[in-house]
Amino acid sequence: MRPMIINVLAFTGGFVIMAMELLGGRILAPYFGASIYVWGSIISVFMLALAFGYLLGGRLSLQRPSLRRFGLVFLIAAVLLYPLAIYADPLMQLVFTYVEDPRYGSLLAAALLFALPTVILGVISPYAVRLRVEHVDQSGSVAGRLYFVSTLGSALGTLATSFYFVLWFEINTIISLLTLALVAMGALAWFADR
Repeated sequence: MRPMIINVLAFTGGFVIMAMELLGGRILAPYFGASIYVWGSIISVFMLALAFGYLLGGRLSLQRPSLRRFGLVFLIAAVLLYPLAIYADPLMQLVFTYVEDPRYGSLLAAALLFALPTVILGVISPYAVRLRVEHVDQSGSVAGRLYFVSTLGSALGTLATSFYFVLWFEINTIISLLTLALVAMGALAWFADR
């Protein structure tokens, strides 16, 4: 049961990361457009934040790893993600007031909005690998399976958000749903550890 729970957590992490990234384009577009500069800024911020998250996750996974602590990662990500539903628009107006250049304005806005939650979401993959590896000789196989599951979640998050969610829901509703998914995964990990 434990390996399946960890897989579900990794899948959901991948799903939320890509859903957030696509929403980033929708959030920035009214102020900075949807040019290559804007998407370059969003992708760069997400990639850098994930890189730091992977590093942090690797370090955290060495300190008494448990499903309960893993659940806290999801809860912290939820706490950092939800304020986007409230503060994204005022923050975008503030950035646009001072930085109209779409290159630097979109880069600053993407960093302010998405860096912290994405760093925390980046912790998920290395932490999940640490929880699943029981013997060193299986580490490559376990990592491969978990990255497969996480990337599958990312692909589904991309398609679900771009094909359906943005058509059915407002951006703030999608952010709220993603936050609820993170809270649910945090609770699942927390109670599965008991």
